[in-house]
Amino acid sequence: MSQNDASDFVTLADAAAYIGVSKDTLRRWDSSGKLKPVRRPGSGYRFYARSALEPFRLEYKRAEQAAEQPDHLFQTLTADVEANKLVREPQQGAHKAVRTHFETSNEPVILQIPVGCGKTGVIATLPFGIAKGRALVITPNLTIRKGVAAALDVTDPKNFWRRTGVIHDFSAGPFRAVLDGVDANVHDCNASQFVVTNIHQLASSADRWLPQFPPNYFDMIMVDEGHHNVAPSWVKVFERFPNAKVISLTATPFRGDGSRPVGKVIYRYPFTRAMVKGYIKQIHSRNVAPSEISFTYRDDTKRHSLDEVMALREQAWFRRGVALAPECNRHIVDASIKYLQELRQRTGFKHQLIAVACSVDHARQITALYTERGVKSHEIYGEMDKDRQDKIIADLRNGKLDCIVQVQMLGEGFDHPPLSVAAIFRPYASLSPYIQFIGRVMRVVHEAKPDHPDNHAFIVSHVGLNTDAHWDDFRELDFDDQAMVKQWLGAQEADGEGNGEPRRFDVGMLVDSEIIGSFINRSFLDPEDDRVLDEMLNHEIPGGMRLRDLISKEQLRESLRKKHQAAASPHSTTDLPVQPQARRVQARKRLSQRTNAVVVRILKDLKLSISGREVSKRNKAVAGRDNRAAVTALLNKEINEHLGIASGSRQKTDATDNEESLAALDMLGDRVRDSLQRGAEDA
Repeated sequence: MSQNDASDFVTLADAAAYIGVSKDTLRRWDSSGKLKPVRRPGSGYRFYARSALEPFRLEYKRAEQAAEQPDHLFQTLTADVEANKLVREPQQGAHKAVRTHFETSNEPVILQIPVGCGKTGVIATLPFGIAKGRALVITPNLTIRKGVAAALDVTDPKNFWRRTGVIHDFSAGPFRAVLDGVDANVHDCNASQFVVTNIHQLASSADRWLPQFPPNYFDMIMVDEGHHNVAPSWVKVFERFPNAKVISLTATPFRGDGSRPVGKVIYRYPFTRAMVKGYIKQIHSRNVAPSEISFTYRDDTKRHSLDEVMALREQAWFRRGVALAPECNRHIVDASIKYLQELRQRTGFKHQLIAVACSVDHARQITALYTERGVKSHEIYGEMDKDRQDKIIADLRNGKLDCIVQVQMLGEGFDHPPLSVAAIFRPYASLSPYIQFIGRVMRVVHEAKPDHPDNHAFIVSHVGLNTDAHWDDFRELDFDDQAMVKQWLGAQEADGEGNGEPRRFDVGMLVDSEIIGSFINRSFLDPEDDRVLDEMLNHEIPGGMRLRDLISKEQLRESLRKKHQAAASPHSTTDLPVQPQARRVQARKRLSQRTNAVVVRILKDLKLSISGREVSKRNKAVAGRDNRAAVTALLNKEINEHLGIASGSRQKTDATDNEESLAALDMLGDRVRDSLQRGAEDA
């Protein structure tokens, strides 16, 4: 570039301002070859030809023009929503509430709608008669984005609008564009009424999409799983479109970290009503209750009664001890299998089980307990290879698995109705993640059939984990106890789900034995709660009548009691039988898996990398091996000595030997670590 034609070129900052994008976006276009700069001789500074910028500026202008088009489809196309009998009650109610609100205000709002009640249908109908321009739909992840995009596909004969008769003429749309990387551009958005994206695609650090949309491009923004909307990425979106109508949809309008979601709740559809209508399963809580438990804490061994357990569970150390205790885990496993078998025996439908663990290591131990009892199981967690995750989920959906044990997976948006038993092996410090987890078993197997035996779900845990306190809070939330909501808004999720980090299993309380006395049975539709009965009596039935026109409150109470008594089985608290061979094989597998985790912890304690060679240099017995292989060999040697067997003889051990070694594994790992530490100090 010469000095004579400098006026035809602009700097990077001026070019970004001229087009209307960030400097980071311009640099990214540079590196991808989308926009080529010129360099000033000598200095090498980057400049852009004005002529090269015009096509990009033209795209932005077209987007501005597209945003200013009058008589938008959402205002001109007739959509039958609020009086449509095929549109669910929460979908009708949400539309009316949003329409009424935005007639007098532009304040952001929250719609509280339970999982399984048709939030996607709400998204599909909300803009009609309310939005005066395009609607932006933001999801928290790719799984939910995929589901929403499919429901808004006008070319699908089974799309929501066609199934419900909301729209009859599709010649002009509504069309939707999906921001999914290389297969999308702003022209797709200009030609569509809905734009669907996940938050990471829309507001990433690369700043790819937001700058391409003028501030008036969207008239409505709908946020699925809206309790996330306080994160910086969401704030960035709201600031980009300051005049848009913002609607957040969530089942839990509060957060475990104490921050408040953006917007006020203007509509809530109770879980109780959703169960009565048959939109979601009727859920029942089943807690394993020991008549006696023996444990050691701070070198003090004691036996405790159920009443003492009920008092101790308020302590975090006790809840953590129960969560990691193999004895307590076994009893939760046994109870959850019994309820799974009970559900399957009712109709022959293959219900499935989902469990939540404290950590990856913990999940593997629980998976082995299910497997040795003949339940086809697999663990899944966030750090797992994506292809492996997909294979496990496919096996679950295809019915090849009976049980899946998850850590930070299969959360919001995971839709699989056969999941009907939720086994909780970890304590929850706050309500929101608890509700999110049990939401995985709420989706109905048979639509709008509240009394169908397949439309029931069981939440199974241990009284020592104190999850029934959240059960009570959950029910109070459903009856709009605002004092309780304020308390939850200030709660902190202190002991959240773990991850791939290695952790000890021998810290704090160690359970020696436990005798199960009973199950504590509770149902969400509690027949002793008049609020539940009033909700049920107000339920509309064919003929324009309500249930209260045909039955009294006491008659309904007695009927509900009998149903719950029938659903309370199995009553047996005896342990499930386990084949000795299966027990031995799984115990050996658990020992091997935990050995790998303890090796990682040892290296972390010593501040050594996995691939380094420091250990082999200190110990000739493992010469030539990297740190992971060297420590593994040393720990296995320690285990064999503890078992009193020679190297290579592990296959001859019995189940009790392996289980006892598993209980001592953290202590054996400390011996290896301390020996290596002394070796380093002596070197």
